Amino acid sequence: MNILGIETSCDEPSAAVVKDGRVILSNVVSSSLKEHSRYGGIIPEIASRRQVELIYFVVQRALAAANRTLSGIDAIAVTGRPGLIGSLLVGISFARALAFATKKPLVEIDHIQAHLYANFLTFPKSDAVLPKLPAIGLVVSGGHSSLFYLKTFTACKLLGQTRDDAAGEAFDKVARILGLGYPGGPLIDRLAKEGINTEVNFSCANLEKSADFSFSGIKTAVLYYAQKNRSKNDFSVKKAAYAFQKSIVQSLVSKSIEICRQKKVKTLLVGGGVAANSALREDLAKESAKNNIRVFFPPLSLCLDNAAMIAGLGYRFLKSHKRREE
Repeated sequence: MNILGIETSCDEPSAAVVKDGRVILSNVVSSSLKEHSRYGGIIPEIASRRQVELIYFVVQRALAAANRTLSGIDAIAVTGRPGLIGSLLVGISFARALAFATKKPLVEIDHIQAHLYANFLTFPKSDAVLPKLPAIGLVVSGGHSSLFYLKTFTACKLLGQTRDDAAGEAFDKVARILGLGYPGGPLIDRLAKEGINTEVNFSCANLEKSADFSFSGIKTAVLYYAQKNRSKNDFSVKKAAYAFQKSIVQSLVSKSIEICRQKKVKTLLVGGGVAANSALREDLAKESAKNNIRVFFPPLSLCLDNAAMIAGLGYRFLKSHKRREE
C-alpha cells in the first residue's frame, strides 16, 4: 500500500511516498531557511506564500523519486494540525483537491504525533530494529515540548507539555540573546561542546508531580546573565551555551525517564527538531540504559518536519479505519 504524504505545517513544504507504513520510497523537503533567517525566525505570510508556489513541484518530485504515478498511489495523508494556519491551509486544500480528483482516500494527521512515528520508518534494505508498543513519546521542537503515552499507533494520550516556551523556541531565543543567529539549536549544540565548564549554571523550573515542562525562566536567566557579564573580559558565549543546553537536556531527560518509570513502560520514542541535539541523544541514551529502557531516535533527516512521517502514520489510521486520533 503506497501512501502519498503531504506536510505543510510550517515553512518547508514536503511530500513523500511510503510503502506499507514503513519503507520510505521518497521524501522531498524544500527548505526556505534562507528567506526567514534574516528575520531571526519564521514569518508566517512568507511561509504560506512559498508553500503555494512550491507544493505542486514538491509532490511531483516525490512521485518521480519513488518511481510512482498518481495511479500507483493508494491513499493520501496530509498534516491537518497543528501549525501555521496559512501553511496548513495550503497543504490541506491541495490534498483534498487531489483526493477528490483521483478518488483516493484521504486522512488528516496530527504532525506532532507523526514525529514519534518517524521512529518506525526505514529506508529500503534496512535491517533496523523497530520499537515495540506501548511506549512513552517525547516530542521536542520549536513549537512543542510534550510527553505522550502510546498504547497503539492510533491511540496517543497527552501526559504533559510545556507551560510556556517550547525547548526549541528557547534555543532560538537564547541564541539571539547570545548573538549567534538563527536557527539557534544547531549553533548552541556546536558551541556547547567547546564551552564545557562548572562556573556558569542555569536551571529550569522544577515542576514536581507534573509531566509538564517550563523553559521560559531559563531563557530570562540567560538574558540577565548576558546583560550583566557581556562587558567582562572573561565572558564566554561558549560557556553560557553549554550551561543553558545542559539544563534543558537535564529537564527533558529526567522528566522522560520518570514518566517511563511511573507508567512501567520500557520503550521511549523521541521526535522533533530538538531530537537531533547531540547532548540530548547522548544523555538520554545513558539514562535509559541505566533504567533498562530502550530509547529510539529517528535518523537526523527525519527529526525535522517531513512528509514521510505523515504518510507512515496515515497508513496506520487507514488500516484501522480511523480518520481522527483518539
